[in-house]
Amino acid sequence: MSWKLASCLIAVVAILFITACQSDENLEFKRYYSSGALVYQQHCQNCHGAGGEGLSALIPPLSDSIYLRKNLTALPCYIKNGLKGSITIKGKTFEDVMPANDLSPVEIAQVLTYIGNSFDNKLSTIDEQSVQKNLASCH
Repeated sequence: MSWKLASCLIAVVAILFITACQSDENLEFKRYYSSGALVYQQHCQNCHGAGGEGLSALIPPLSDSIYLRKNLTALPCYIKNGLKGSITIKGKTFEDVMPANDLSPVEIAQVLTYIGNSFDNKLSTIDEQSVQKNLASCH
């Protein structure tokens, strides 16, 4: 057996071993997070910024874990239906209108998982089932 073939076999076995050791929850989180990053880039980044920093007094930052945790059940509604009225993030009030997005429940779950685990936030996976349940409660 040649050295190159042996190296390739070792690499394949190592990758299989690493993948097999990950839990289903960890794999689900990675799928949601990576897909959510793409949804964020396409639908949210233009306003909220690449780093979730928002835009001065017009668009709120997405780096307030306390706000995200407190409003976790309402966030899918904000994304789907938009948001009007004032909100306070990190002690600063924002009154601009957030437009509605035509995202599917799984896309909303993905982007919330991404936001909830980026920009210094530390939430867990937000799955499609919880988003669908929360969307059914939108006012």
